[in-house]
Amino acid sequence: MPDPDPEPLFYRWLAEHGDAVLKVARAYTITDEDRRDLVQEILLQLWRSMPRFEGRAGELTWVYRVALNTALGWRRGERRRRARQRPFLEFEDLPQTGPDGVQRAIRREVVERLHAAIRRLPKADAALVLLYLDDLSYRQIAEVLGISEGNVGVKLNRARKALGKLMEEESHGP
Repeated sequence: MPDPDPEPLFYRWLAEHGDAVLKVARAYTITDEDRRDLVQEILLQLWRSMPRFEGRAGELTWVYRVALNTALGWRRGERRRRARQRPFLEFEDLPQTGPDGVQRAIRREVVERLHAAIRRLPKADAALVLLYLDDLSYRQIAEVLGISEGNVGVKLNRARKALGKLMEEESHGP
């Protein structure tokens, strides 16, 4: 990294790509507490990885690589603890009154079911779906995951089918 002071670059990355970190953390956690912990771990790893950033990959690609690798490692280490944890009730989940509140509650439920289904996918498929949902191009997804663009299409098609089945199971209950 050419800049001897990485702090300005780090803050710029946070401003431009912080949503990517949050999306990855949300997909790999169940509770808000775990999500905050994972975000902190990703940010720490992103900071530590900055000296190795040479600019050959795009910044967003680098941020996603670090975030996904950190989340996958965190998930392996926290699997048992997270399996026991289920959020009891969060205030944001309480439907608000009126038609807008009901619509928001329905959308929130669909999003939560989607994230629950993504968490049940194999690790590589979950990462692929996350990148796709973040509107990355097949080329960018290929760079992040280290696979060919053609392979992205094939794997994404399979992941969509698996996700559809999982979403169907989520809607019918356990």
